[in-house]
Amino acid sequence: MSLELPEFYFRVRENGAFVFRVDMENRQRRIEMTQIAVVNIRNGDIKAHGDHELSEDEIEVITEWMVDRAEVLEQRNIDDIFRAVDYLNQTTHWVQSRASDEHLEEVTDSLLLAMHDLRSVLVRKKSERLLKSMNMKPDK
Repeated sequence: MSLELPEFYFRVRENGAFVFRVDMENRQRRIEMTQIAVVNIRNGDIKAHGDHELSEDEIEVITEWMVDRAEVLEQRNIDDIFRAVDYLNQTTHWVQSRASDEHLEEVTDSLLLAMHDLRSVLVRKKSERLLKSMNMKPDK
């Protein structure tokens, strides 16, 4: 562990984080973390915890963390999609080379429905983008 700790710690949760101020400036040289805020990434809320009043510097650090976190989450979403493409390719290979009739009977309907749904959405979204790029309105 490095000797220099960050001033703030963000305990990540599903839709944001709890924000703590990190303190080692005490007699015992123990790490103390005091919660100062709750952050919601989805709606952009920053709420002070308890009686704590957030300073401008704290709000700036939290806001920067929110921007960085949103970028990380966005990149993870894209990475997950590329992993899904790889998994679809592996599934295709499994179906073609190793799947038994019993296995295929078990998974075929679910796979076909999921792939049909995905294909329908992808085709519609592609069409909308093409029409938009040609400055046309989609038929409803």
